[in-house]
Amino acid sequence: MFVRATLLLIYPMAAMVLLTFVVLLHLFRSRVRAVRDGQLTTKYYRVFQGESEPETTIKPARHFVNLFEAPTLFYVGCLAAMVSGDYGLVLLVIAWLYVVARIAHAWIHLGGNRVRHRMRVYFLGWVILLALWVHVVVHVITVRMILAG
Repeated sequence: MFVRATLLLIYPMAAMVLLTFVVLLHLFRSRVRAVRDGQLTTKYYRVFQGESEPETTIKPARHFVNLFEAPTLFYVGCLAAMVSGDYGLVLLVIAWLYVVARIAHAWIHLGGNRVRHRMRVYFLGWVILLALWVHVVVHVITVRMILAG
């Protein structure tokens, strides 16, 4: 049961990978569209210099890069939970809430991009990420105290 329960964190991690892939596809399509519509030439993409990139490609590019920033702490936190044997419904809910917050952030940023809404969801994602790490650290401290007991 222990091994199976800790492996459940793979699903929210896989959902984050899927989100990253979806944003990558969005980025690719926006770049193709920009070249097709004459906003950029393919020469620009050789070294990403020489022309002004339109907002329609800058937003998804920035969002794609962002998915390799804070979410790395999510992946590491999930792996730390798995290695330490931290599992259960609370941790799984926290992990899924983080994924939902990141999906909402992507939806807002790549959609209407209302900064006030985007920043609230982004901050909420950080609070959830902190909760995940607090859960893992408290678990490790508790286990150490029991073992030292």
